[in-house]
Amino acid sequence: MTHRSDCIFCRISCGDISADILFQDASHFVIRDLNPQAPVHLLIIPRQHVLQLSTDEEATAKLLGEMVSLATDMARKESVAETGYRIVVNQGRNAGQTVEHLHMHLLGGTTLAALA
Repeated sequence: MTHRSDCIFCRISCGDISADILFQDASHFVIRDLNPQAPVHLLIIPRQHVLQLSTDEEATAKLLGEMVSLATDMARKESVAETGYRIVVNQGRNAGQTVEHLHMHLLGGTTLAALA
């Protein structure tokens, strides 16, 4: 599994940086966003360091499917599955990606602004 010592998510995954991990398995972990944009704002993070969606597209597609499934489970656990939630992947600086490690945002717990 690829890890980078300069990546905060890789360092959390390895235990070098402590975090309140809500869920973890061999492939993923889930934490709360430190700068939440909604009452529920979780980050679904693969342990493997994947920089871009276009990196090994077949493997990334499988990984994204696992992440969506995990996000759905976490939405139920956070009691936002019934009222609605948003799943977002920011890819690249212009999209607002601030950590160069593939991750998914789960937002809910309030009425979210419509996307244009």
